[in-house]
Amino acid sequence: MSSLLNESDLRHEAAVVWLEDTENLDYVRQALDKLARRRGKPRYERDGRMVGYTELDQHAEADPDSGLYSRRVFFLLPHDRDSEPNGVYEVGAPGEAIDPRTLQARRVGEKTPRSQRGPAAAIAVST
Repeated sequence: MSSLLNESDLRHEAAVVWLEDTENLDYVRQALDKLARRRGKPRYERDGRMVGYTELDQHAEADPDSGLYSRRVFFLLPHDRDSEPNGVYEVGAPGEAIDPRTLQARRVGEKTPRSQRGPAAAIAVST
């Protein structure tokens, strides 16, 4: 899922849990995953690495069809800027990328000049 989440999708988030320090990360990718539990570290089955996840409050209900909970997972892929600073995202960022410094429970997070680094970000800041 892209960074274009609605805050209504996140209304039962209780906390954001970081697995690593995000101070030196320009961006993280976010996805809304279907998971078996409200809390605890979820299984990670993508390339790259999980850098964080959300935990849900006790009022969160599982999807009646699947029995799964919707929780955000924050991750980076092997070709992202932190691992390949001169790679494909030297300028720009993936669509689901947001600045981890803007993340909190029940808030979508924002794209910032730091997360979007490049000509598009410079144009957006100057207008």
